Amino acid sequence: MTDDQTSQSAQLGTVEPKGLTPGPTSNKRKRADYRQSQQQKRQELKTVVFEGNDDSQDKIKLPKKKYYRQRAHSNPFSDHLLEYPIGPSHMDWHKLYPALIPPEAETSIDGAKQVEIVDIGCGFGGLLVSLSTEFPDKLILGMEIRVQVSHYVEDRIIALRQQHAPEGKYNNIAVLRANAMKFLPNFFKKGQLSKMFFCFPDPHFKIRKHKARIVTSTLASEYAYLLRPGGIIYTITDVHDLHQWMVRHLEAHALFRRLPKAWEDEDPCVKIMLKDTEEGKKVERNNGDKWVACFVRLDHPE
Repeated sequence: MTDDQTSQSAQLGTVEPKGLTPGPTSNKRKRADYRQSQQQKRQELKTVVFEGNDDSQDKIKLPKKKYYRQRAHSNPFSDHLLEYPIGPSHMDWHKLYPALIPPEAETSIDGAKQVEIVDIGCGFGGLLVSLSTEFPDKLILGMEIRVQVSHYVEDRIIALRQQHAPEGKYNNIAVLRANAMKFLPNFFKKGQLSKMFFCFPDPHFKIRKHKARIVTSTLASEYAYLLRPGGIIYTITDVHDLHQWMVRHLEAHALFRRLPKAWEDEDPCVKIMLKDTEEGKKVERNNGDKWVACFVRLDHPE
């Protein structure tokens, strides 16, 4: 067949011409193959402790975000296939922090290293990565309900741990697929947490959906239970109505007091939250507004 005949046949859909951009089916197959490859790698390496002097391993590449795309938000009231412990003492933290928590460690033992900082709805993990170097001696956990997004963060952490094995970086961060609106007390005991981050949560604009917002009166009491006195709740959003909603519900709670703007300007976590989250960067590119509010957990009601 001549080149002209090939071109004509291609236009009729009978032959795929050379150099043609792959269609949707080809892209879908490529994405599925990539995800399968990453899943195999994830299962093999998620509990591996990378040694700093091991030069025999090839460097693991950072995952490509385009292969993990998923809807921006997930319904927290849907039945998701989630695994969670019956209580904090039954959680195996070694599988998330293999370099820092030995297999035989129990969270109930006094002095055992425990998660202290939680990023609720961690997205693609930008805040986690920055907090890891800001608090190298703290265990930091990202909680994300979306399957592919949590897989991306897990693959990202594995790659960072291996790439920075000589310095021992990023062993203190992990991600867990979980529904934070339902199961936080299954993972953390009373007063365990020192910081909780709520960065650009789903605004749930419709009034009938407001009950699905991550900050409500009921959930505020749950956060007060998990935070130790002096612990901080950090919130940031680009939706002013949601900002007012979160401020109103947290200010109304007897165990939270809003921190002043002067405190926010000096706190390193606020600076990280403003510039290092993926959503924050998107808002910055679009010249949008960012609304920040931080609250301290009081020892006694005022």
